[in-house]
Amino acid sequence: MSEAVTRTVTAPPGLLASLDPLLREWLPRQRWFAGKGRPVTGFTLVEATELLPANGKLGLYHLLVRAHQPSVPSHGAPGHPGDCYQLLIGVREALPPRLAPALIGHLATGPLAGRTAYDALHDARPAELLLEALRTQARIGGLRFERDLDQDIRSGLVPRVVTAEQSNSSIVYGDTFILKLLRRIVPGVNPDLELPLALAREGCPRVPAPTAWMVADVDPAADPVISAAPADLAGQPYVLGVLQPFLQGASDGWELALRELAKGEDFGAEARALGRATAEVHTTLARALPTVTLGHMQLQLMVDGMIERLEAAVQAVPALRPYARDLRSAFTALGDLAAEGRTWTAQRVHGDLHLGQCLRSPAGEWWLIDFEGEPARPLAERRMPQPAVRDVAGMLRSFDYAARSADPPQPDWAETCRSAYCSGYAEASGLDPRTDPVLLRAYETDKAIYEVVYEARHRPDWLPVPLAAIDRLASTGHLT
Repeated sequence: MSEAVTRTVTAPPGLLASLDPLLREWLPRQRWFAGKGRPVTGFTLVEATELLPANGKLGLYHLLVRAHQPSVPSHGAPGHPGDCYQLLIGVREALPPRLAPALIGHLATGPLAGRTAYDALHDARPAELLLEALRTQARIGGLRFERDLDQDIRSGLVPRVVTAEQSNSSIVYGDTFILKLLRRIVPGVNPDLELPLALAREGCPRVPAPTAWMVADVDPAADPVISAAPADLAGQPYVLGVLQPFLQGASDGWELALRELAKGEDFGAEARALGRATAEVHTTLARALPTVTLGHMQLQLMVDGMIERLEAAVQAVPALRPYARDLRSAFTALGDLAAEGRTWTAQRVHGDLHLGQCLRSPAGEWWLIDFEGEPARPLAERRMPQPAVRDVAGMLRSFDYAARSADPPQPDWAETCRSAYCSGYAEASGLDPRTDPVLLRAYETDKAIYEVVYEARHRPDWLPVPLAAIDRLASTGHLT
């Protein structure tokens, strides 16, 4: 174990105070920052660990900081607890040109005054240190690096940061491993580690098995938000990152679909294979983790939530108003079935499944990745058992998005993919999602409503894509 990963001292006092004015400017500009549109008013230090002392050429600090923001972007608004973020801060006397894009700022005060702070994930030495810590199962202060001893981790792999990340950050080591570092951190069992571990125990080949992972044991007293949280979160570690095999040569499902569309190629065979892969994952999760039966009360709560989201969306996006009554019927029809005594099985699911969460090997095999769920939703909600059709609906919407991003749009291409995907799912699971059209329509409608609100707020030019689905889903006789 190297000297770097055996150090247990905390970061120097006053480090966060000196970083504060720099982070207020830098943090909101990061793609993974979740609080865009509201200024950062301050920080609380949740955890600080010195990984390399700053008395050498490079100082390195691991920080968990809670960014405080007002609840609304207006002067004098009440404080908001804010989100907790994982930062790996490098400190140098001067940045070499290759690290210029990682600049956070120049420290004017505090214990490291006169030095330059930067996002150290872009630097090879800190990235190598993380892999070595995982390889050697290091414990550094409150940080724990754990691994599957049945998988070999070679040292000396050359790291490179992945530039296309959104809600998290990733580092690829050679062509062997990829380390996904979560940026917005919450305490508790993270499904992005929990579910792949469960699938690996069952020998499911459709999800890369975690090789190693890093967590932080945080004193609840250091974070008022956690000390006030439900008792079941007391003592729960923060999952910080997961190392998995890098799927060399794999194609991103979204990019692959767009390429085939551009060439005018049929994607039905791939969609069928992806449906089989999805069903294999669902079947394995149902075997590995508990399932529950949803009766009238549980279904009614779910339906009520869908209706509430619809009503809020109609207020936010006037273009939905002509469809409101028919969209509501997609949810009330499900509630009517539950009232008649119909039940459904719920299980752990991916939670945010779409083409971009799937990888295809050069040999034609499909893998599912990124089991974090929708990061904006509470962790407890992301870990709740749900009908497997939620994932199916997400993939059906993804086919639709791909087809309508083409010029001109190709709705027939989407319909072929949707049908093939469901057929492939039925081949592997024995259950065709289309045989439960009311449930499928409810979930697809709920997803399309979410998409309308998202596009209206962030990408108005894309709004016609989900609105076309809304028109279809609101029409009688067009349930799938």
